[in-house]
Amino acid sequence: MVSHRRRHAILTVIGLYLFAAAFIGYFAVNAFTGSRGLRAQQEIEQQLALMQKELAEIRGEKALWERRVALLRADKIDPDMLDERARALIGFTDPRDVTLLLTPR
Repeated sequence: MVSHRRRHAILTVIGLYLFAAAFIGYFAVNAFTGSRGLRAQQEIEQQLALMQKELAEIRGEKALWERRVALLRADKIDPDMLDERARALIGFTDPRDVTLLLTPR
């Protein structure tokens, strides 16, 4: 009888330790591989770095276009910019321009 109680107590303790180990193991695995784990965080940081680089390129392009638009505003129009846009839209040249026809090589 005494050995049966002792065996039951030992098995209960072992069962509780196994349950605790499985519980901790489950959360440890999810901490690394889960949707909000360490691997997911690294992927998000890589995406963030790429998007910040793309944002910097887009901001540079935006600044370029803002400078070009500012040159076409009525209060401070740049004659060269106006001439360039007019020629591009109409497709004509000034009669005083020299046109060179180049033969392809």
